[in-house]
Amino acid sequence: MRGYPVLSHHGAIRGVTGSCHQLHLDAHCSLLVDCGLEQGSDAQSSMDELRVGFDIQGIEALIVTHVHLDHVGRIPALLAAGFRGPILCSEPSARLLPLVLEDAYKLSVSSEPTEVARYIALVERLIVPLAFGQWHFIVEREALRCRIRLQRAGHLLGSAYVECDVQNLITGGDTRVVFSGDLGASSNPLLREVLPPERADILVLESTYGDRLHADRSQRQQRLEAAIDRALEDQGTVMIPAFSLGRTQELLYEIEDILHRKALLQHEDGKPDAELDPLEAIDWSQLPIILDSPLAHRITQAYRDLHAYWNDEAQERLIQGRAPLSFRQLISVDSHAKHQTVVNYLKSTGRPAIVIAGNGMCSGGRIVNYLKAMLGDPRHEVVFVGHQVKGTPGAVIQASEGAEGFVMIDLDAQMYEVRAKVITLEGYSGHADQAGLVQFAVGMEQPAKEVVLVHGERQAKRLLAEALQRRYAQLGREVTVTIPGLD
Repeated sequence: MRGYPVLSHHGAIRGVTGSCHQLHLDAHCSLLVDCGLEQGSDAQSSMDELRVGFDIQGIEALIVTHVHLDHVGRIPALLAAGFRGPILCSEPSARLLPLVLEDAYKLSVSSEPTEVARYIALVERLIVPLAFGQWHFIVEREALRCRIRLQRAGHLLGSAYVECDVQNLITGGDTRVVFSGDLGASSNPLLREVLPPERADILVLESTYGDRLHADRSQRQQRLEAAIDRALEDQGTVMIPAFSLGRTQELLYEIEDILHRKALLQHEDGKPDAELDPLEAIDWSQLPIILDSPLAHRITQAYRDLHAYWNDEAQERLIQGRAPLSFRQLISVDSHAKHQTVVNYLKSTGRPAIVIAGNGMCSGGRIVNYLKAMLGDPRHEVVFVGHQVKGTPGAVIQASEGAEGFVMIDLDAQMYEVRAKVITLEGYSGHADQAGLVQFAVGMEQPAKEVVLVHGERQAKRLLAEALQRRYAQLGREVTVTIPGLD
């Protein structure tokens, strides 16, 4: 066994959730990178979110790569176990993390206002925001020093990969360990591109899509526009199941651009006329875009406030006087009563609209009521922009795309017929594909000699390991690829 630093893993080694990695600096001192919740088939039991599952003694700090629950969902259990060290994260994540944890706490632990407020106050007290690209010392002792640096990971706003420099001042050992977190796919409309680290001795690399290449993302907005056009030809509602964080903001950004161009073209051609083609008769400047998710609304507000972290193209739109995430046609639905009113209105009037609501798997949340009301009407369209987990209602609806006859779907223990149009849009994955992951690993000036694959299914890890070994061989370099937990 080699000397320190060494790694242990408390999640994301059986599948793609529950990221939690411990970097042991010596026998008594360690760092924790992420503390995520195992979800879906990865979870061992419903009790997982109530316990940490490992000894927290000697953990100097928790470093959060980004604020998805599979990376931060066990923080309540970590705090309940007594952890009171700093929670280090990027400046955007520092703004988003309390929002995500508050919503999760209300759903899974307690919605009692005083208890929630006490919990969030503790979280906010422990959060230490770090600027991207700047070193921060965590441990400075006579024999040991450790510093970290966060770099943009392109997965969602504030997402980071972590560079850890560990120096043993007695032996003179100097080791750099890089944790990828979740790496984003290229061409995100809001975020800056991922740049590989300059070097690494050990790279802990995610492998979510290590077994595949993404479809071309350059045409995804055109495909979204075409889907909207088809639904609106029938005066229907476009229903988009989407998660509150990341995907929703990307969709709003691209929908604003579509509507902006449509409105400009319409303005040039004159006002809509009932004698025109149905699409030409739509007053695009009046088409309502309904965001029906209180959490998504709060996160979108935070995204707007954090516009300094957007990419150059997105910031240019602000300079032009546009509001990509707060345009006039965007309607946010807060109360449940207003939600039900909107559902009934759209069902009864036939007025064209675009609805974005959670959750993304159609297994709960407000999207379910829209589906109940409108799945049986072929005027409407369900647009999927993300992978649907097997066994969820979303997967069943998605499978009806192109099917002959009508499919039945179970929503809240009642069966509904799927007559609405169904389409899946490619190109909205938030994760890098195999090519992106390999490029991250080999794009360094000094590529890592050891790569540890986590956060992926068995097949994805195996194929990514083979791709890494081939690429390293082509470059004339050696690499050891390890897969923790692989039996």
